[in-house]
Amino acid sequence: MQTFFEALNELAASGQPFVAVTVVDTLGSTPQDRGSKMLVTAAGRAFGTVGGGKIEARSIEEAKSLLADPSAPKTRFHQWSLNKDIGMTCGGVVRVYFEAFNVTRWNIVVFGAGHVAQALVEMLIRLDCRVTCIDPREEWLAKLPVSPKLTKLTAADMPGEVAKIPEGSFVVLMTMGHTTDKPILIEILRTRTFPYVGVIGSDAKAKRLRQDIADAGLPEAMQRAFHCPIGLEIGSDAPQEIAISVVAQLLQQRDAKPPE
Repeated sequence: MQTFFEALNELAASGQPFVAVTVVDTLGSTPQDRGSKMLVTAAGRAFGTVGGGKIEARSIEEAKSLLADPSAPKTRFHQWSLNKDIGMTCGGVVRVYFEAFNVTRWNIVVFGAGHVAQALVEMLIRLDCRVTCIDPREEWLAKLPVSPKLTKLTAADMPGEVAKIPEGSFVVLMTMGHTTDKPILIEILRTRTFPYVGVIGSDAKAKRLRQDIADAGLPEAMQRAFHCPIGLEIGSDAPQEIAISVVAQLLQQRDAKPPE
């Protein structure tokens, strides 16, 4: 028989959003003891129980609301009188802890599915994030791993995909080269604002992109609105080591404290 923690680990690995519900304390007459646990997905109870009946129905309702609210914190704590708050005849009190998993709001969009992008995506899907990889070449997208955290998108018009990117996304450009990176970057700077925009390349490429931005008639400030080269100054030019340096920079930017 599957244990609670085996079921939790299985759901966590699947990438499916879910909530772990735990009865952390009880007082008086209650249908279930402290330590009772349940896992809830958007579809309802997936594993375990916290007592059945009205208390379980209320807990499932609370867990679903936690999954449905993008602005909600990942944890929630409730103390309920079973008689007054739940409508049960027993007069006990329960304290219930809710913790959501796989509900990250960190969205990362990678343009390009070449060697470095392959290494980058492999690492990103092991983190608490959602990744979209966009490339016109189906055969390269097919080489990416299969993961519920990863969306593969075949698009001949990559600049046309910029308008579809969710607000707050981190965007990384590592397509076939300057010719294909440039129009995507110009479209981003012309129409959108993201917390992180990075373009793979050298200092020479960065200089050329800044000239491209000036030639496009964009404000001078836009020449400083992206990272190029990308990644921290660590490692070699091997795809895996470049990917590590980029992931490190993405984490650094994600966790940066706003200026006081």
